[in-house]
Amino acid sequence: MNNQTLPFNRELNFTYGEAVEVASGIRRIVANNPSPFTFKGTNTYLIGTGDLAIIDPGPDLDNHFDAIMEATRGRAVTHIILTHTHRDHCDIVPRLTEETGAPLFAFQFPVIKRYDGSGGKTGDTHFSSDLEPDHIIKDQDVIKGQGWNLKALYTPGHAPDHLCFSAVESGVLFSGDHVMSWNTSVIAPPEGSMSDYIRSLEKLMTRDEVTYFPGHGGRIENPKRLVKAYLVHRSWRESAIFDCIKNGKGNVSDITNSIYSGLDEAVKPAAERSVWAHIIRLVETQRVKTDGDPTLEATYSII
Repeated sequence: MNNQTLPFNRELNFTYGEAVEVASGIRRIVANNPSPFTFKGTNTYLIGTGDLAIIDPGPDLDNHFDAIMEATRGRAVTHIILTHTHRDHCDIVPRLTEETGAPLFAFQFPVIKRYDGSGGKTGDTHFSSDLEPDHIIKDQDVIKGQGWNLKALYTPGHAPDHLCFSAVESGVLFSGDHVMSWNTSVIAPPEGSMSDYIRSLEKLMTRDEVTYFPGHGGRIENPKRLVKAYLVHRSWRESAIFDCIKNGKGNVSDITNSIYSGLDEAVKPAAERSVWAHIIRLVETQRVKTDGDPTLEATYSII
């Protein structure tokens, strides 16, 4: 299964700066930060019909800040909630907390530089490491607001601090960057972990939410079908990478060139880290070996 056969939905009807109701008591504002990794932009969700919670307030852009302020005018903001601390989801938090006085709810997890012998420090670029939650949220914790409850589900993989949030009464899951409608999630070591990601996908397969609202892209209907397709896709990718190593392609760059034909140079570093994430999993499951730690530059062979 490749990306062309995954059941993606890349339709997204929106206007930057507008808060649009996407379900009862849920509005979405799309930040104007489109890119190959954020699709049309980061989704910020406003929850509640009275006092409000903001899920993933997004990047620090003046027009996005103004849109949030306009959408919350006359209403108290009582919670700011993060699915994870990638900067496109949270850089605007200091401005919002100063303006609204709302406390920050997030998972607290140290960024682990595991297996990073390459000198690459993706956490310095993608993570907003200076944020400190006012309330640390753990797996299965429930956050309560005026007329809503959100149960936190710890879903590491894309990021070590990633949470999804289930609005149990409505059958909605805010899936962050763990499951998106428009593309597969980027798993980029050292912060990303393919083994964690697959376990987190399997965790969602046991649940009954009927609609996902992701961090990028439109709503996801029939989410279990998509999650299952993600799992099949990752299994296929892992097998293809294993075959490359078996056939003598022993480094990440050569495997990436073999797996991803016609790859845009702008996204090649992310593709290499995705391949690396799969190789780390193959090392962890004792199918592939290398001398020393499984770094980005290491040479790999089958066991």
